[in-house]
Formats: sequence, structure tokens, C-alpha cells
Amino acid sequence: MGILVIGLNHRTAPVVVRERLAFAEARVPAALQTLRETGVADEAVILSTCNRVEIYVASRLPPELAFGDLEEFLHRCHDYHDPLTDHLYRYTEPQSVEHLFRVACGLDSMVLGETEILGQLKQAYELARQRGFTGPRLNRAFQRAFHVAKQVRTRTQIQRGSTSVAAVAVELAERLFSSLRDRTVLVIGAGDTSEKVARALVSRGVTRVWVTNRTLERAEALAGALGGRAIRFEEWSEAFPQVDIVISSTSSPTYLLDRPRLERWMRQRPRRPLLLVDIAVPRDIDPAVNELDDVYLYNVDDLQGIADDYLRQRQAEVARCEAIIREKVRALLDPPPHPAAPGDPAPSHAR
Repeated sequence: MGILVIGLNHRTAPVVVRERLAFAEARVPAALQTLRETGVADEAVILSTCNRVEIYVASRLPPELAFGDLEEFLHRCHDYHDPLTDHLYRYTEPQSVEHLFRVACGLDSMVLGETEILGQLKQAYELARQRGFTGPRLNRAFQRAFHVAKQVRTRTQIQRGSTSVAAVAVELAERLFSSLRDRTVLVIGAGDTSEKVARALVSRGVTRVWVTNRTLERAEALAGALGGRAIRFEEWSEAFPQVDIVISSTSSPTYLLDRPRLERWMRQRPRRPLLLVDIAVPRDIDPAVNELDDVYLYNVDDLQGIADDYLRQRQAEVARCEAIIREKVRALLDPPPHPAAPGDPAPSHAR
């Protein structure tokens, strides 16, 4: 009985297709039951996220017949009538198990090395296992996948650094301040990127967020979404001495903040570091302010450069991750004729 995978993801199908084929969690048990009743799968797990829809099965059918039945199942289950051939990938052993391990390790994700998918995969597996839709083949494969994901994260640097501008800005803030919980953030301009940075800071513990914008209504809307308060644009400079982090993204043709002005304000806040995140193009903040003591300025190119460097470092680790995965797939599919080594995950029925 072989392990097969059929699915689509962010690389093979646009969101308009992915959303049509997505499974709401409440529908998954019935879908798994249908797979069993049709005879295409003795065991099955359905993984459905915003970036992928995948069906993992242990099947006694020949792969060609099983894949045809699984594709027909997707069409019927979602009342989807357009062709799927160009969107779907189909894997048999050992590629099916390698794919499972790569997904668990974050190597098949939009953000290389991300960890969210591991939690989603565990949740999908547990839903199927608890309802009796998995057995020896998938239990062993999925549990080994979780074990391999942990090894990859401890033996490689695949998760090193952040790969988005917002995440890099938060990382810099956490390096500068011992804690973000008691820091005050001023958002100048209510653009999309500045909102992402502000939301990321709030997710890490920031509780005081002030928002200012030339249009007060936009400032109030963003402040409300962030749990902060709006400040009139002509009044933000008065609050500046109390601020620890500034996120600026306006369409101003000239600098909003230059060195002489900031130098005066810094005298009111001795020995308190100030992080300036200038996402505007053209820039809102004079680069010369970076020469002041306790002032740390990063523009959008600085942040993107750091993110790109982290991404290159992650990509350099892929070969090490792939080597670990190949080794573990061989061990799973061609086990030695002696007892499993200590530390191997126990099958679910032994838990």
C-alpha cells in the first residue's frame, strides 16, 4: 500500500482556484469519509490552508487510477468544472514522502523556513487521526515528518532572520529595546506598509500606538484598528519627545524631520534611544539624523537589504535541509532489519 499525494499550492494555482478548492475544517471529516467509502484511500489526511490544498492517502489502487479518482473527488466535492490538470501535482513514493517532509520543514512555503505550516499540518493530521482516518502508513509518515522538521530547525539555520520589511523592523526594535511592552510608537502616515509594521509591533507587545495623518479620518481609522489613538497632523511634533519608535510613510516632497529639529527634541529625552523607520519614497527623514547619539534610522532600502540577506542565508541552508530529508525518507521507506533507534517517534497507537 503506497503513500500518494495530490494537491496544488501558491506556485501551481492562483488564489481564485485555491479558494474554490479549499476545505473548511468543518467539512473535512465528511470529505475523509467520502474518500474511504469510494475505495480510493484506506487512510487519508486533507491539508487545506490559504496557500495549499493537499490530499495525502495510503491506497491499494494503482497510482494512475488513484490519482484519477482523487482529481474527480476534488471536482465533485467543490462542484468545480474547470480543468485542474495544469494546477495539480501528483507524487508517489518516495517523492510523496519527501514532499510531506519538505512541507513540514517549511521548504515548500511562500516564506522559506516558516513555521506556521508545521502547526497547520499537525492540526490536519490530528483531525484525521482522532476520527480514525489514518493508520500505520500515514501515522508513521506524519509522525516522522514532525520529527524531521524539529531536526531541520535545530541542525540548520533555515529559520534565520526575517524576510519581510515589517518583520525586520520589529527585529531591529527588539534588539534596541529590552522590551517593547512599555514603548510608544508614532505612526506618521497611514499607508499599507506602515500599518503592517505597526501591527507587527503590536503583536510583539507594544500597547501605546499614536497615529497621525494629514487626513484625520484615516488616522482615526488606523488608530482604531491598532487599539491606539489619533493625533492631528499639526500636533504630532508636540508628542515626539515621548516616542520611542517612529514609523513614517507619507507623500511629503520634503523631509518631515531634519537634523536640527531632531537634535532639539533629543535634548528633552537624554540617553533614551530612538528608532526611526522611514518607509517613505521620497524619504521623510533626513539621513543626517543618523549621526546623532541614540538615534537609529533605517529606510526602506536598509530594511529590504537586511531581509534579502536573511533570505540568501536561508536559501544557502536548503541543501543541508534536503540532505536530512533524503536520509530520513530512506530510513522510513527502507528501514533496517533491526529495532528502531532510540528517539524515533512512537506510532500513534502506542501513545
